[in-house]
Amino acid sequence: MPIDMQHQQMGYDRTATMFSPEGHLLQVEYAEKTVRLGSSSIGMVCSDGVFILADKRNEDTLVVPSSAQKVYEIDTHIIGSVAGIISDARVLIDKVQVLAQQHRVTYDSPIEPEIVIKEISNTKQQFTQYGGARPFGVSVMIAGLQDNRGRLYTSDITGNYYEYFSNAIGEDDSKIKEILREKYKKDLTLKKGIEMAIEAMKKAKGDKFKIERLELGYLENNRDEIKRLEGKKILELK
Repeated sequence: MPIDMQHQQMGYDRTATMFSPEGHLLQVEYAEKTVRLGSSSIGMVCSDGVFILADKRNEDTLVVPSSAQKVYEIDTHIIGSVAGIISDARVLIDKVQVLAQQHRVTYDSPIEPEIVIKEISNTKQQFTQYGGARPFGVSVMIAGLQDNRGRLYTSDITGNYYEYFSNAIGEDDSKIKEILREKYKKDLTLKKGIEMAIEAMKKAKGDKFKIERLELGYLENNRDEIKRLEGKKILELK
């Protein structure tokens, strides 16, 4: 009998808190598949800043474009993007937006990006350990400034997180990361890095690629100001 059928018979895939005999949490692994169905985002640390390039994947002309943002503002120096179930992501983003505000009020200083991704990751981990709720079906990428230089973090379904020089989440993430591993260099400027990210997304998506669906959020070193561009205007970045 195939192992998937065995799992279904024994009920190992019915709860996020039950390990299979092979040591897997199957509901968590299923949630990871949801992330790979989500729209793509690429993040990159450059010599003069950090950015996130996201595919909004929304072409419905009846939707107000500003309501379909894929790059979220967490604080004046931190942005984020997600892949997976957007409603799940909204809960996490709202949570860390409040955390960032509280940090400024309490300590009179901007919150560090790693504290933000750690809060997101801790919340996710809780939902893989306790019964009665399903895991968050979303991967979260955070880009921000700390000590006047860019930092990039990604949190997965399980609640793990890592810091990256460059990373991709969502649909075609494996293909995009192969290109990033080959072409990324630490001395890339924002302009060159964004051009490379667009090219990587174009190669990974092939005929499905449309620059009109792209949204860019970026931060320049030493400037706590989020800048945004969409569609073909991204190519006009100087």
